[in-house]
Amino acid sequence: MRASLLRQTRRISHIRTAGEIGALLLEASLIKQQQPLLNQKLRRNRQLCSLRLVDGVPQVVYSKDINFATEPSLYGLYASRHAAIESLHQLADQHRLCYGALQLEKLKPGRACFRATIKLCAGVCRGDESCDAHASRLLASLEALRVACWPYPGAIGLTERYEDHRQVHVIRNWCYLGSADDLAQARALDVVAAGFDADGYKILCRPVLSGSAHITLL
Repeated sequence: MRASLLRQTRRISHIRTAGEIGALLLEASLIKQQQPLLNQKLRRNRQLCSLRLVDGVPQVVYSKDINFATEPSLYGLYASRHAAIESLHQLADQHRLCYGALQLEKLKPGRACFRATIKLCAGVCRGDESCDAHASRLLASLEALRVACWPYPGAIGLTERYEDHRQVHVIRNWCYLGSADDLAQARALDVVAAGFDADGYKILCRPVLSGSAHITLL
């Protein structure tokens, strides 16, 4: 595959960035804009979904319906409903949660789930543990997947420097809006974000929340 791509190459160009964050943000942005044939992983996903507890039961919700950047208590980012449900099955298996209580399978009235009989479920469906205990374990298992809300009232400028090169990356609601040479130019890039961007979130979450990045409110 690599040899074939090289044979098809006619021109190579590059864009200089001031750091790794800017390079990753630019790559993700260009892939969404240019839709390269052989790189589909970073394309914008219109079926992006997450899990949210509704009356104690995980439900699949979609970024097209709610703003993932500001909605509290979302768990996990998934490319499809199938992926979200599969993740929930894995959590249940790891933490001995009940498929019936999670509404992953329908139980007959008064009957325990099959997994309880083979000790893969802790038995909330037959009274071996309380509903509160099951709910507590479910919440604890989901916590590692929690989606962080955007921690600022508006846009920020994230500054990177390398030698004589300086860039201010403009971010709002985890979405990359572009880069500028200084704060004045950066403020001109601040627009309403087009929607939650999972790639931007994954790139930015650690440097923004850890305090390791140089950030200015715009």
